[in-house]
Amino acid sequence: MNWISNLDFASEGDLVEVISQRQKKFIFRLEIGNELHTHRGILKHEDLIGKLWGARISSHSGNLFFLLQPSISDLIESTRRNTQIMYPKDIGFILLQMNILPGSRIIEAGTGSGSLTQVLAAVVGQSGHVYSYDTRMEMQNLAKKNLSRLNLLDRVSFINKNIGEGFDQEDINAIFLDLPNPYDFLIQVRKSLRGGGYFGTLLPTTNQIIKTLIAMRRNGLEYIETCEILLRYYQSEATKFRPVDRMVAHTGYLMFARLIESGTVEKEDNDEKKTTKTEKTDTASEN
Repeated sequence: MNWISNLDFASEGDLVEVISQRQKKFIFRLEIGNELHTHRGILKHEDLIGKLWGARISSHSGNLFFLLQPSISDLIESTRRNTQIMYPKDIGFILLQMNILPGSRIIEAGTGSGSLTQVLAAVVGQSGHVYSYDTRMEMQNLAKKNLSRLNLLDRVSFINKNIGEGFDQEDINAIFLDLPNPYDFLIQVRKSLRGGGYFGTLLPTTNQIIKTLIAMRRNGLEYIETCEILLRYYQSEATKFRPVDRMVAHTGYLMFARLIESGTVEKEDNDEKKTTKTEKTDTASEN
């Protein structure tokens, strides 16, 4: 069982989200005998058990809340962290661009606090698996706690290892490197990624991008795309609909590529240049 209940009502052991009228969110697991203490009153867990999802509930002081199942986006934002986590706006695009599907076998490095790990584990399903590398044991221990909250720990193998020594897996569908120097590990990526497989990385600065572009070309990673995603929210009020004062702008540059036979695209490009040069020479001779 993961964090999503298939029932129409909340049960003991469910992960729930309680939202106040001012959109203050609280995420916790229902346990008989426990209480949620908020600045707008106390909610007893047993009073929530058996309530329909979306139900209106009141604290002991009469303040109104709503009972919901948490979304994956809310879970990411509430993730316990020691480092900057990846934003939902980037994670969603990564899943699409790298074709992450049920049954996929994925490598990520480094683990960090596990925000991306949680989503990967949710998407690959029972038949897929995530292999998460990091040299920092304390970070992986935190990520394990975050995965345990969603009951998804069995879908992830945490590997405490320097990826400069290589990955332990082969024939992998996709590899994502959340590291400051992905360009140093593309030989290792090539050895573990299946032909045509997907590579991705997230980098904050342009000098890192340029180094990675050069290294990608040298290691058979082609059809490269680089982008950034900017997210702007709007005030959802009919009388004052306009952009909110703050927006989630630059969080990093996303890079994606596919693994092909080394040198194929470069050779084709050179052949095309030679053909064009020959055509120009022939034209000049005729004139």
